[in-house]
Amino acid sequence: MLSSGEIREKFLSFFESKGHTRVPSSSLVPHNDPTLLFTNAGMNQFKDVFLGLKKLPFTRATTAQKCLRAGGKHNDLDSVGRTARHHTFFEMLGNFSFGDYFKREAIAYAWEFLTEVLQLPPERLWVSVYEKDDEAFYLWQEVSHIPPEKIIRLGEKDNFWAMGDTGPCGPCSEIYIDRGEEYRCNSPECKIGVCDCDRWRELWNLVFMQYNRDEEGNLTPLPKPSIDTGMGLERIATVMQNVYSNYDTDLLRPIIAYVENMTGKKYYGDERGFPFRVIADHIRAITFLISEGVLPGNEGRSYVLRRILRRAARFGKELELDRPFLYKIVPIVVSIMGDAYPEIKKNQDYVQRVINFEEERFHETLSDGLKMLYQGIEELEKNNVKTIPGEMAFTLYDTYGFPIDLTEDVAREKGFAVDKESFEKLMKEQRERARAARRGEYPIDELYEVLKPLDPTVFVGYETISCDAQVEMIVEENEPVVEAEGTGKEFILVLDKTPFYGESGGQVGDTGVIEGENFKFKVKDTKRTPDGKIYHIGELERGTLHLKDKVTAKVDESRRKDIARNHSATHLLHRALKEVLGEHVNQSGSLVAPDHLRFDFNHFTALTADEIRRIEDEVNSAILRN
Repeated sequence: MLSSGEIREKFLSFFESKGHTRVPSSSLVPHNDPTLLFTNAGMNQFKDVFLGLKKLPFTRATTAQKCLRAGGKHNDLDSVGRTARHHTFFEMLGNFSFGDYFKREAIAYAWEFLTEVLQLPPERLWVSVYEKDDEAFYLWQEVSHIPPEKIIRLGEKDNFWAMGDTGPCGPCSEIYIDRGEEYRCNSPECKIGVCDCDRWRELWNLVFMQYNRDEEGNLTPLPKPSIDTGMGLERIATVMQNVYSNYDTDLLRPIIAYVENMTGKKYYGDERGFPFRVIADHIRAITFLISEGVLPGNEGRSYVLRRILRRAARFGKELELDRPFLYKIVPIVVSIMGDAYPEIKKNQDYVQRVINFEEERFHETLSDGLKMLYQGIEELEKNNVKTIPGEMAFTLYDTYGFPIDLTEDVAREKGFAVDKESFEKLMKEQRERARAARRGEYPIDELYEVLKPLDPTVFVGYETISCDAQVEMIVEENEPVVEAEGTGKEFILVLDKTPFYGESGGQVGDTGVIEGENFKFKVKDTKRTPDGKIYHIGELERGTLHLKDKVTAKVDESRRKDIARNHSATHLLHRALKEVLGEHVNQSGSLVAPDHLRFDFNHFTALTADEIRRIEDEVNSAILRN
């Protein structure tokens, strides 16, 4: 029986022997692709190569890629633990050709690896092809001698892959293994393309990237067709280790065994084992994400991590684990995967401390919230009501800090729905109350429509602190006007160009004056809309100004220099924080003002007095060195 580590190595070595360069896994956090929350496929790190934007010194590559699907378009979170094969974190084995070999070789390599290296019985293998891809249909017969009745033609939904609405795309071919009658479902049509049961285990997807799709949907052949393939390590390990589920492989079963020891409860492969499977899956995702610098939080990737962690903690309560426990499982994950991914071995202690801190914080919220939720469900059941009211979900969120997605998870498991529309309405009302409490502010979302007709403002503030310009818009009380008059009244001015820096990236906006022949306008703040319009907030000190007036805009130079010094200080502080606390420290926000600065960062505990002293010493030393 091959271990998962041996399968991974055999795959990479096989493709190296076929002229492929072994490329390390990229990070789970895509640093150069803002369209992705997490790396979710092996091809992600080669996206620019496939698009023709980047060239590599090789044309063939092979990888074992860390992947995560828990948020955005690709989200397997709700399926985790319910099926034998869905995960948040998984490994994708892949081989890639960048305009080198194409269908014949891709098919031949896949067949050779499965039947000769892994020695899977050819008679148990089936394939699917795109219904219009006659070339692949006949190549499979020619290369592998697989009988035509085992080559299933499927439609675009199943067997045509695209990177997006436009761009590189092409048909794909999937390789399945028939696991036998004992795995079949009760459907009379238990076959590939119709049934999704565990008898037909999809092993490997070969994507033949041969077209470019334009905005009208037209397909034109690519000058250099490419290959992108992916095979889940967990899935092939299930087959090679002859076990029922991915959770029974050596990648996940040791984690389940450890949870069995912690709880004194026995694991079963049916519905009773659901909490074990969720915990085993989630702790791998948690370990890798924290190791790569993601910390639990309320937005983006941090929120996904927090949700996964809290979801695992909740299932621990179902196994009567009433104290933090997830952090104790990290060494088991490291023992399984640390040799292949040394970063989790290096960061093990840090990962455990972060998890333990988050578990401690959530413990009270979880206990109080679940108690109220279960009581509420019990009352609803007595009245034959199967929908949790939005008011209850809102109270859980507002009073107990109990996340709505956790309420939805519990509701689903109990056979309930959540009145999400009512919940969202209450959330909107709360946001509106908060907005009403803010006086004298100009929210960007309300100004956006007013400023929409304007072109983006030309910013000249890096070259000069003063320039001549023209008034393009005057706004009074969120309405455009043609003139401004009245000493001491507040207005917003937009110019065609400006030296004033609009607040962004935590750095406050410039102040100064805008003067014309008949007026003087004191700029108290400058801000910037998301689409590049810079607007000046201030009051009229004298005279009257009109639309299209010629003006001179001048920044307060002394204040600008003070801000620049504090901006430099934030960079020194960031470096010092990394030196003292660790490389995981990243900026999550900041405020750079002329007389003070604030630097927001994620760390799992409050700073000690000694840490603060060391950070101050590090910053002061850097200043003296320069």
